[in-house]
Amino acid sequence: MRGNPGTPRSVSLAITGASGVVVGVRVLEELSRLGVEVPGVIVTRGALEVARHEEGLSPEAFMEMLARHARVYMEDDFTSPLASSSNQPEAMAVVPASMKTVASIAYGYAANLVSRAALAILRLGRRLVVAPRETPVGVVELEAMLRLARAGALVVPLCVAYYTKPRSVEDVTRFLAGKVLDALGIEHSLYKRWGSRKGPSQQI
Repeated sequence: MRGNPGTPRSVSLAITGASGVVVGVRVLEELSRLGVEVPGVIVTRGALEVARHEEGLSPEAFMEMLARHARVYMEDDFTSPLASSSNQPEAMAVVPASMKTVASIAYGYAANLVSRAALAILRLGRRLVVAPRETPVGVVELEAMLRLARAGALVVPLCVAYYTKPRSVEDVTRFLAGKVLDALGIEHSLYKRWGSRKGPSQQI
């Protein structure tokens, strides 16, 4: 991996309008619990709509929940420090990432604060984790994700695994958030790892 291969001390987060905003929330909560600095959370309007539909949260309630852990910026707030490459953290995660967001980053289109910040992270050679949540995917989507990987991003599709024997949506959420943290290089205990005495942990 280019740039910063160690454990990041600061991570920005973006939550976009794909299904699974709860995974982004769980990542934020775990970063906060572990004492990792989160200089900002970027939220798109699509994410607010998904939070309303999937979690029953009004935009105000969703933003308030995120604000307990970090400062929150809307996608069009280019006054945010995250809009500049001079204020980027050591890593960034986009969870979940809509295919619109994936394409914007992959093709260098800084349409909003999410893609602008992500492109700055890539330019600086820092760690960018992008977690798409879409199925099925066609050639166009696959090519966009391939471009991201070639540019240095880590692409972590939010795919359910069964080797951990999930019994609830919460179990699935913990696993997916854990995979994002794995890609960031941050130790956690959100799911049981394959080969451990307590249960499975790594994919085989």
